[in-house]
Amino acid sequence: MRLLPEPGPARTLALSSLVNTIGRGTWLTASALFLTHSVGLTVAQVGLGLTVTALVGLVASAPTGYLADRYGPRGIQMAALLASAACTAALVAVRSFAEFLVVGVLMAVADAASRGSRGALIAGAVPAEQRVHTRAYLRAVTNVGISVGAVVAGVGIAADARAGYVALIVLDTVTYLVAAAVLLRLPAVPPVPAPTQGPRLIALRDRPFLAFTVLDGLMSMHFGLLNIALPLWIAGHTTAPHWLISACMLVNTVMVVLFQVRASRGTEDLAGAGRAARRAGAVIAVACALFAASGGVPTVVAVPLLLGGALVHVVGELWHAAAGWGISFGLAPAGAQGQYQGAYGMGMQLGSMAAPVVVTTLAVGWGVPGWLLLGGLFLLLGALVPPVVRWAASTRVDRAAEPVAA
Repeated sequence: MRLLPEPGPARTLALSSLVNTIGRGTWLTASALFLTHSVGLTVAQVGLGLTVTALVGLVASAPTGYLADRYGPRGIQMAALLASAACTAALVAVRSFAEFLVVGVLMAVADAASRGSRGALIAGAVPAEQRVHTRAYLRAVTNVGISVGAVVAGVGIAADARAGYVALIVLDTVTYLVAAAVLLRLPAVPPVPAPTQGPRLIALRDRPFLAFTVLDGLMSMHFGLLNIALPLWIAGHTTAPHWLISACMLVNTVMVVLFQVRASRGTEDLAGAGRAARRAGAVIAVACALFAASGGVPTVVAVPLLLGGALVHVVGELWHAAAGWGISFGLAPAGAQGQYQGAYGMGMQLGSMAAPVVVTTLAVGWGVPGWLLLGGLFLLLGALVPPVVRWAASTRVDRAAEPVAA
């Protein structure tokens, strides 16, 4: 399978994402150690800072997406990458929690602008029937980039010295700059004039779309199963060796790289995307049951159950991601892709904030009943998506039938 799409806008976006995510992978891997070992922050301060910045990113998502619609998504995307480069470079000068918070908040705003403008850029530069396909390519490329960045970060982490961490920060900064430069090869997407009447942030008044955003965001808590709950479950509640944590992560990464594009087929229209979301919820529920069954059994039984659960989980993850792209693109009006993609990103932010508490409380704290309750929750969330999408689609038909104001 081709890692990069055919030459054109999709390939340019993929190359920019690959460069950017290599740097992102280095920072995600080394950030906690840099902030605690080099800057001197406590774990509690790092956690509080990340929570605050996540809230800022959530609030800024739709407004910065609106800017992408008004001023052109390519320009906003490049500005966001340049701002991220400046914020990343500023980390070298951070010496206190207050300074970390200031830089983190500015970075959160830049990240929010990048997410919303990226969706609008895809919508404007790629034909409608290829948007989900392109988004799938970008996710596969993102996993490759983050994996490469994680390997590179291992060199700096092994040294555990300030010079090594600074080198990783410089590398991350450079990747932002190169990613912005690559986008110069992409034709500019013209901005959409602001509406002369009515509210500007229509995405935040679109109740059916917001209902889908909440459902999709809660569904995205399943990412916390693999990253948070499963490592704690394997280490504390199963007889499986600890190296299986890395094996499960590897299964996930490889499957996303190899099959995300294929899993996106059939999700280009709203009906197909809704069905994919329902399948995703059901499959993730099965994964939860497999993880639950791995507790308190012999190692020879626990290992295949955990690996099988990781494999089933990633199938649900692939369908969930593809469904979200198809629905968010399909429900967004032509002149408001930026703010709708930004609002869609709010759901993911909500899920990432809720996941640590929910999955650790249920799966790790309650054990088998908690895993089964989580599975039931994902099954319900997936089942609710198709009727909500039908509701949202019906409101688009109603609006289309309304007379245009003079």
